[in-house]
Amino acid sequence: MPTDFAQQALEILRDGSQFQWYVIPLLALVFYVYTNEISKQNWNVVLAGLAFWGADWINEIVNSIFFHLNVRAPFWGAPGSTAFLILIGLNIEIMFMFSIAGLVWSKMLLPDPKTKILGLPNRAFIALAGSVFCVVVEIWLNQVNALTWDWSWWDANTPWLIFIFGYLWFFVVAFWVHDLDSRKKQIAVVSVIWGIAAVLVLIFGLGLGWI
Repeated sequence: MPTDFAQQALEILRDGSQFQWYVIPLLALVFYVYTNEISKQNWNVVLAGLAFWGADWINEIVNSIFFHLNVRAPFWGAPGSTAFLILIGLNIEIMFMFSIAGLVWSKMLLPDPKTKILGLPNRAFIALAGSVFCVVVEIWLNQVNALTWDWSWWDANTPWLIFIFGYLWFFVVAFWVHDLDSRKKQIAVVSVIWGIAAVLVLIFGLGLGWI
């Protein structure tokens, strides 16, 4: 039986009546951010941003599948106020945030991957710092019930799971894509990431109806 938080999320899942007009300027912002980087031909940053976003989609789909299998609760839920709840743990506001988050963090990378910050290669330092920052924000969101947790091993007392599986691998993949030595390789990796997300949606969403 679903927890209270999970049930609240299910009640608004993909409910079009939740729509709010602020979604449109958010969409415009995403278009602006990407077109601005494309106009500057910052392809490393653009592709890193897309890799980061695709990684989050995979996580969100797996979260929904996990909920379907246990029927009790997802790893995380998003039952709070939203203009549209896409998946049980992903609302449209979170989606827009992740669509540009990887791009923003990638712009912080130093030109030389070997340059160190506090003794660590700058890629590793920014990935670790970014993941810590995201976990802190998520804990705050949980405290105001905007993002909910129902499992004792996925909460503020066990932040390392959220740190590693919730965020760190996004950064690692995005920065790897950023530093690949050819555009062809970058596009191939980003295509694989989004291909996995698409296959998961086709199988577990349109096919089985689990998400």
